[in-house]
Amino acid sequence: MAHTTQPQLHRAITCFLFDKSHNILLQKRSGNKLLWPLCWDTSCSTHPKDGESYIQATQRRIKEELGVQKKIKLKLIDKFVYYAKYKDIGSENELCAVLIGEIDSQVIKPNRQEVAEIHFISLQELKAKIKKQPSGYTPWLKLALRRLSTIKG
Repeated sequence: MAHTTQPQLHRAITCFLFDKSHNILLQKRSGNKLLWPLCWDTSCSTHPKDGESYIQATQRRIKEELGVQKKIKLKLIDKFVYYAKYKDIGSENELCAVLIGEIDSQVIKPNRQEVAEIHFISLQELKAKIKKQPSGYTPWLKLALRRLSTIKG
């Protein structure tokens, strides 16, 4: 099982989408989510289906979560393995691919079953907010942000 208290290692993706001003699109996870509900997350996160590439999975979820109909040019920048427990409810044990892309803020129509809120933020402002309130952000966002920071500076 993927998200039990003793989950098997499984593939995942997380994606940072940037606007033309280089701000990151964040999404607040829906309150319906089992793990980390109402926490801020990267622009898009998911698990690839069998036979699906990281880029295909990301494109699928950008459409499902953010309502973006057009394909976005994506680039795989890194991968990392992590384990994180959420209360006594479940946990993640993932090989997580980090992708980046650029998005036009005008085409975003969030699926409210998946996304409670969206927000564009600068990299520096995001780091400062996480430092103040780390529990308000998903663990994979914080780990992926470290990867992104080594590339973006």
